[in-house]
Amino acid sequence: MGADTTKIFIAMCSYMVLVIGIGIYFAKRANESSENYFIGGRSLGPWVAAMSAEASDMSGWLLMGLPGVAYWCGLSDAVWTAIGLAVGTYINWLIVAKRLRRYSTVAGDSITIPDYFSNRFKEKRKVLMTIAALFILVFFTVYASSCFVTVGKLFSTLFGIKYQYMMIAGAAFVIIYTFLGGFLAESVSDFMQGVVMIFALCTILVVGVHTAGGISGVLDNVKQIPGFLDFFGIAQPETVKGVQQLGSNGNPLFGDAGKYGFLTIISTLSWGLGYFGVPQVLLRFMAIRKVDELGKSRRIATIWCAISLFAAVVLGIIGRSLYPAELLTKSASEGIFIVLSSNLLPALLAGIVMAGILAATISSSDSYLLIAASAFSKNIYQGIMKKEANDKQVMTVSRITLVLVALIGVIIALDENSIIFKVVAFAWAGFGATFGPIMLFSLFWKRTTRAGAIAGMLTGGGMVFVWSLLIKPMGGIFGIYELFPAFVLSCIAIVLFSLMSDAPSKEIQDDFELAKTLEC
Repeated sequence: MGADTTKIFIAMCSYMVLVIGIGIYFAKRANESSENYFIGGRSLGPWVAAMSAEASDMSGWLLMGLPGVAYWCGLSDAVWTAIGLAVGTYINWLIVAKRLRRYSTVAGDSITIPDYFSNRFKEKRKVLMTIAALFILVFFTVYASSCFVTVGKLFSTLFGIKYQYMMIAGAAFVIIYTFLGGFLAESVSDFMQGVVMIFALCTILVVGVHTAGGISGVLDNVKQIPGFLDFFGIAQPETVKGVQQLGSNGNPLFGDAGKYGFLTIISTLSWGLGYFGVPQVLLRFMAIRKVDELGKSRRIATIWCAISLFAAVVLGIIGRSLYPAELLTKSASEGIFIVLSSNLLPALLAGIVMAGILAATISSSDSYLLIAASAFSKNIYQGIMKKEANDKQVMTVSRITLVLVALIGVIIALDENSIIFKVVAFAWAGFGATFGPIMLFSLFWKRTTRAGAIAGMLTGGGMVFVWSLLIKPMGGIFGIYELFPAFVLSCIAIVLFSLMSDAPSKEIQDDFELAKTLEC
C-alpha cells in the first residue's frame, strides 16, 4: 500500500471509528424500549430530521450512481431524474409530512409504516400490516444489496483488494453499527453524514471545474459528443460486449444521438413519485418532535437535495471531460467520483471526501436494515405470530432479522458488475408504487377503505415486478420506468375497490378529521 493510499485509508478509518462511537453513545437509550429503537422516541429536531431523511434516502447512489449516468450518456437521463427527485422532495415535505406526523399519532401512536396502515384502517385481521411488512422486507433487502455493492466498489477500487472481500467487510461494519444504536444513532449520524456528503460533492465540483479550465473548458471537451449536452437527446456509447470502444486517437467512440422524447421525460420525472412511499423518509416525518418544526425541515431538506443533485450531475460531465477514456463500461462509470477524488485532491483530503461515499452508504443501509427488521419483529412477529411478546423479545427478533436481511443482501451483491443505479431504481419503484399511492389516499381521501388499501398495495408492488421483468423488455412505449405505470394502476385500484366496498366506519372518519388539526 503506497503512502497516498495509506493516508486515504487512515482518513476513512477515522471516520468509521467516529460513526461507531455515535452508535455506542446512543446504544443505552436505544435499548430502553422498542419505540426508542425504531423511531427515536419521536424526539428528532428539524435539522436532524431533514438531513437524516435526505442522507438515508440518497445513499451511495448520489455519489456513484447518478454521476455514473451523467458520465456514461450525458445530461438528459441524469438531469430529468434529478429534477423529478428535487420536486418530489419538496412536495413530500410540503403536503405529507405534517399530516403523517399527526395521523401516525392518532392511529394508535404508530411507530412503523405497516403499523400506521393497519391502525389507520382499524384492522382486526392484520392482512394490510402483513402485506406492507413483506413488501418492506423484499425491497429493503434489494436496497441493502445496492449499498453493499457501493462499498465493495469503493474499497476494491481504492485498495486493489478483491471486490467480494471488500463488500463483505463493508456489510459487516454496517451490521455492527446498526445493531448497536438503532434509529436515534442512525438519525444523528445521518445528519453528520449528510454534511460530509454535500461537502464531498461541492469540493470535487469546485476542484474539477478549476482543473478542466473553468466551465467553458468542461463544455469544450464534451460538446462534440453527439447528444451529450442535450435535454431532449441522449449520447450513445459504441460498445462491444458492454465495453465502449476507442478510436485511433484514444478517445471513446459514440454513435449518433438517441431521441429523448416526451414519454421518456415523464417516465424519468416519475422518480419524484417514489418519495411518497419510501419508509426511510416517511419515518422521519413520524419521528420529529413537533409538527411546527416541519416547515424548517422542509427548507433544509429541499436546499440540501437541490445542491447535492446538481453537483452529482455536473461531476459526471466533468469526469467525462477530464477522463474521457478512463471508465469503459456502464458499471465502471459509477466509479467516476472515486477517480476524480483520488486524482485531483491531496491524499488525506481525498480520504475525507471519499468518506462521503462511505457516509452515503452507511446512512442508507442502516436505515434499510433497521426498517426491514422492525417490519418483521414489530409487525409480523409481535403483531401476528406472538402478540404477547415483550419489548426485549421484539428487539431480539429485530436484531436476528437485521442480520438475516443483511446476509441475503450480501448474496445479491456478490456480482461485482451490478449497476447501482439499476438496483436502486427497481427498489425505489417498488416502494413508490406499493406505498406511495395508499399513503396519499390514506392521508387525504376520507372514503379510502381497507379493501382499497390492500388492492392498491398488491397492484402497485406486483406491477413493478411485472412491468420490469415482462413488459419493459418489449421496448418502445413499454420501455418506460416501471414506477410510473405501477403508481397509476395502484391509484386506480384504490379508487375502484374503495368505491365498491362499504364506506369507512364513523370511528375511522372521526380519526381522519382529528388528524387534520391535532396538536403534537
